[in-house]
Amino acid sequence: MAMRRSRKLLVMVVLLEFTNGVWTLPAPGTVSMDSVNMRHVLRWTQPRASCNSTVLYSVQYQGEFELLIKNGSWINAPECQRIPLTSCDLTFDLGSDSNYSLRVRAQCGSKMSAWAKFLFNRNNITPPVPELRVTAAGDVLLVSVRKFPLTAVTMVTIWRKDKEQQTEDYSIPADQEVLQVAALQEAAVYCVKAKVVLNLGVQSGFTDSHCVSVTGPGAPAWKQAAAVTVTVVVMLGLLIGLFWSLVHCRPDSCQKYFQKEPLPSFLIGNVTVWIAIPQQREELCAVTVSAPLLRGGAT
Repeated sequence: MAMRRSRKLLVMVVLLEFTNGVWTLPAPGTVSMDSVNMRHVLRWTQPRASCNSTVLYSVQYQGEFELLIKNGSWINAPECQRIPLTSCDLTFDLGSDSNYSLRVRAQCGSKMSAWAKFLFNRNNITPPVPELRVTAAGDVLLVSVRKFPLTAVTMVTIWRKDKEQQTEDYSIPADQEVLQVAALQEAAVYCVKAKVVLNLGVQSGFTDSHCVSVTGPGAPAWKQAAAVTVTVVVMLGLLIGLFWSLVHCRPDSCQKYFQKEPLPSFLIGNVTVWIAIPQQREELCAVTVSAPLLRGGAT
């Protein structure tokens, strides 16, 4: 019995010496997940220990599939093995909505730290507010959304600006980006806001309200813009045609159109008399000239 106890004590001493040589490096501290726009980056702080070389880090993860089907095995994050950074992008590794166990450890030369663990589920994070764009085409309201993640459902709330208490809710499926709401009242102002809802009821905050005026079915907004465009094009064509005519006009043709005809005249003595023709053809101008005056030589 005494021999067996001494052997056990000897084995324990050897194990302690071995672990003291391997686990002398502290584990990374303050492990957290930074999730923005469904991009998941694991972060940690450097262990407080002196190291003559660069401290390297390795990250592993374990989902429900690895836990239940693969007997609790751990998967190495391919882009985060023996890296000098204190962060690891796991966006493409954490592809399901299940629970994940994450762990990271430090290494300095031949010394390695213990694993620092972190639990994560991407459904427990708050999704970002969607990007919203609202336009009106006649009596139809067009609501366009851009959301993260792409598999999320968007809830849209619409109301008339003068009737804020009477709201209507619409749902935009994950595979749809545009919502059309027709048969709205002409000349009324409608407001829209939206939010993202994930599978487990986790949702983002609402966007700011976007308000537009509905022009009505008889005067669609696109027709007004088209009319303005056509008018501008026609006026521009007329101006170009007039300018081209002035530049390329031949001298004889231009003289024909722009030359002013001379006024009729006659000579009285040494004085030339010009006769102005009235604008109205019905008006007649009679001139009486005595014979002595015409002796000066009329033309």
